[in-house]
Amino acid sequence: MLEKALSGSKKYWLWMTFLLVLIGIGVISYLYQFRVGLGITGMSRDVSWGFYIGQFTFLVGVAASAVMIVLPYYLHNYKQFGKITILGEFLAIPSVMMCLLFIFVDMGQPMRILNVLLHPTPNSILFWDAMVLNGYLVLNLIVGWTVLGADRKGFPPPKWIKPFIYLSIVWAPSIHIVTAFLYAGLPGRHFWLSAIMAARFLASAFSSGPALLIILALIIRKVTKFDPGKEAIQALGKIVTYFMIANVLFLGFEFFTAFYSNIPGHMHPFQYLYSGLEGHEKLVPMMWISSILAIVALGLLIFPRIRRNETLLAIACVAVFLSLWIDKGFGLIIGGFVPNPFEKVTEYWPTLPETLIVLGVWAIGFLILTALYKIAVTVREETAGVELEH
Repeated sequence: MLEKALSGSKKYWLWMTFLLVLIGIGVISYLYQFRVGLGITGMSRDVSWGFYIGQFTFLVGVAASAVMIVLPYYLHNYKQFGKITILGEFLAIPSVMMCLLFIFVDMGQPMRILNVLLHPTPNSILFWDAMVLNGYLVLNLIVGWTVLGADRKGFPPPKWIKPFIYLSIVWAPSIHIVTAFLYAGLPGRHFWLSAIMAARFLASAFSSGPALLIILALIIRKVTKFDPGKEAIQALGKIVTYFMIANVLFLGFEFFTAFYSNIPGHMHPFQYLYSGLEGHEKLVPMMWISSILAIVALGLLIFPRIRRNETLLAIACVAVFLSLWIDKGFGLIIGGFVPNPFEKVTEYWPTLPETLIVLGVWAIGFLILTALYKIAVTVREETAGVELEH
């Protein structure tokens, strides 16, 4: 089926060429970083995780969100998700690959990644994070490719694939829970030291991931003959709504705990992010943009009549995605480091080479996603999207 990704319209190849150019720029920037070191980034002794780890954290959630489609379809026989399930599984693959690439570029010396295999440390959360990410990648490759191959031949998926499907359902939330534990298990960082950190991660994942999937499904419907299904898109819209409400509530709980307790270590990161601290307010505009986008998104999503309008639903999904990308892919990471344990504020902002490397990794992800979606859509167009019993 790989050959289906090697043919397409002029627009398809223009898009792929654009992504390849971004990848090339990203590779050149990474080679510069590899030669000079992480000193070319905005990171420092006080802010040792930055844009790279922020993107990793955000994309783990996007990858985990595939379970929101796989679970209803395979466990509850929700037929409406039949056409869109493969899109969710194929979205998880490039998301995990981008996660791994962001860890790669953040390591400085990439050979250090081999230490995970050469010197495994089961008592480390990082070790388990690496294991669950790679395992989830393999599971989605096996499940997605096998199911699509069976669909192409006009047969139901083989019975041996079912255990892998059920395992992927259990595995999906674990990749984000383990990632949350990376932060919640650090006692020196009050901003992350929260019992609901994993719950916040899952709520944001199950709203941002399906939001992106809705956007992609609407684009696919517009540029191809394949229709993922209006009912499936509306059902995903409800999922986005419920989990976005939960995400905002969890953030509100954190605000209440921090300011009602009046513990400086818990208050200062929120003050830095939303109003500035000791004259340092570099991230304040971004965090307020995130908050405004969240309010706009909820205003469009909560009312069913508005949500049924696919144009407004698309706008709401873009707002959800950008809001959570800022909050989780930027604010959450930097806020945990500011101020440092000595109450000193060291601000962070990504440099140009750092930003170009991030764009390059995202371009790799979208290149893989485009190729996978081209294969899936072509197969589904050939089979007229007929759903078989699973």
